[in-house]
Amino acid sequence: MTADIAPKLTQNAQQVLETRYLLRDKSGRLIETPAQLFRRVARTIAAAEKKHGASPAAVKRWEDLFFAMMVHGEFLPNTPTLMNAGASLGQLSACFVIPVKDSVSDIFDALKAAAEIHKSGGGTGFDFSDLRPRGDLVSSTGGTASGPVSFMHIFDAVTDVIRQGGKRRGANMGVLRVDHPDIVEFIEAKMREECLRNFNVSVSITDAFMRAVMAGRTYKLIDPRNGQVVSQRPAREVFDKIVYSAWRTGDPGILFIDEINRRNPTRHIGRIASTNPCGEVPLHPWESCNLGSINLAKVVVGEPMRAKIDWNKLRGLVHDAVRFLDDIIDANRFPLEQCAEAAQANRRIGLGVMGFAEALIHLGVPYDSDEALALGAKIMAFIEKEGHGASAKLGQDRGSFPNFKGSLWQAAGYRHMRNATVTTIAPTGTISVIAGCSSGIEPLFAISYVRNVLEGQHLVETTPLFQAVATRRGIWSDRMAVEIAATGSVQEVKGLSVAEKRLFRTAHEISVDKHVRMQAAFQRHTDNAVSKTINLPEAASQADVRRAYLDAWKMKCKGITVYRYGSKPQQVLTIGPNQFHKRDLVSVDTEFAGGCTAGICAYTPT
Repeated sequence: MTADIAPKLTQNAQQVLETRYLLRDKSGRLIETPAQLFRRVARTIAAAEKKHGASPAAVKRWEDLFFAMMVHGEFLPNTPTLMNAGASLGQLSACFVIPVKDSVSDIFDALKAAAEIHKSGGGTGFDFSDLRPRGDLVSSTGGTASGPVSFMHIFDAVTDVIRQGGKRRGANMGVLRVDHPDIVEFIEAKMREECLRNFNVSVSITDAFMRAVMAGRTYKLIDPRNGQVVSQRPAREVFDKIVYSAWRTGDPGILFIDEINRRNPTRHIGRIASTNPCGEVPLHPWESCNLGSINLAKVVVGEPMRAKIDWNKLRGLVHDAVRFLDDIIDANRFPLEQCAEAAQANRRIGLGVMGFAEALIHLGVPYDSDEALALGAKIMAFIEKEGHGASAKLGQDRGSFPNFKGSLWQAAGYRHMRNATVTTIAPTGTISVIAGCSSGIEPLFAISYVRNVLEGQHLVETTPLFQAVATRRGIWSDRMAVEIAATGSVQEVKGLSVAEKRLFRTAHEISVDKHVRMQAAFQRHTDNAVSKTINLPEAASQADVRRAYLDAWKMKCKGITVYRYGSKPQQVLTIGPNQFHKRDLVSVDTEFAGGCTAGICAYTPT
């Protein structure tokens, strides 16, 4: 029976599931296995089929199919769906965008809404650009405004004391337009350690600003309260401040807001101003992102380094995943009525991928090659075409999303479309750990590294594909594991061919140009946006950051985030000899030698 299938999980995946996802009784005792979790989710999502006239037998068939995709690690939905489907909360969306208007009551209404969403397991995005600048007149009191950054600190403090679904701290995206008078304060807001630590921040940049940067011109700063120009600044000076702050701290990122709205299929109902916390889903006010990702490592067949893509299998996964994500919207228990209405109006979903790095290695294609860029674009174009076809078929059967009339879909000649957007590239942080693969479309971060997760717990991860190559070469050993974990790289390992070393290049060994070009290759075939970090080595310069930002704009990315290794006192992924003791590495290698299925094993710091 399908229900009896147990997932093949790494030790790290098991630990993550037990800590965050599996249900517990009132005493805290686990009452669910991973297989039961996937069954609970599959049953809850498939039950939505009843709303569209499915028979009990058909509902059970979809339940079994959804279960099989998850239990085999071929597809996983976003974290709130795994945590809450069939549980008491029932809130299944990853993130929401909440409008923030320029009055104290509106600001605190937004704060209350954010608290409700965080409590339910969702993240939040905000555009603070409507708030009047610091020092501006407050007519009702005769005083002066404190500015958007001051209110962001309040949002940050509230987030700090509310855990999402009781299991994780909330996440926020804070956005400010580049022409807001407080833009420099915003750019530099995270220069102090521990400041706005529950926020990612992004500058909303226009094409006009970027052209002013390229031409060396000034641009206007505009008071949002009255639309008046308050001053002008050299565009390059502000751009350089963005570059320096991102080089120094990893923040801010950039949203290319004009490109976002040009390609927004529902722009007829208003402009988009913000995104979810990781930036991959631009959203109208109150909209939510409902995400899931296909593990590309599961659609390659054949011998490692000489494998091929099983396009038929990928096609089937795309169609079934689109249906799964559409059903999430009907199965969802939204935290606020405004969120429910916005979700139903556009039915926005985001199907993406993970395990791209492993798929390339199986295929024998180096990540930083032109072949990889072409293959990434081909894969995403295929998912885009099949995903749109699946959504159009659902639209024909179930009805198009209510805002279809006047949308870009209708303008393009579609007669039906169930979902305003279908595709997204999400970062897939913990779901990629559960699936035992790399995150999103990222290259391998390191051959061995430490993942800092779950409030102080540390997971040591090593790619099993390299271990398999080294074992075939007869060079794998405990000592090699220690040496690799100290740097994350295999470029100095003896006994590997030049081609093998290139195949296993890691994020810091790939040029800025290739990072951005890979993001752009996927963005060309993605409805929403692409969450990808342009990982830079610690020695990277501000010129590297500047080049990444300029190239991303020229290549029509919707946003970009850079991260220079070590630029934050704490970070999710770490490498280097100071991260753990040598004896811990040896014990981890023993786990590998003992047959750890995906080469990912748990580590608890001493």
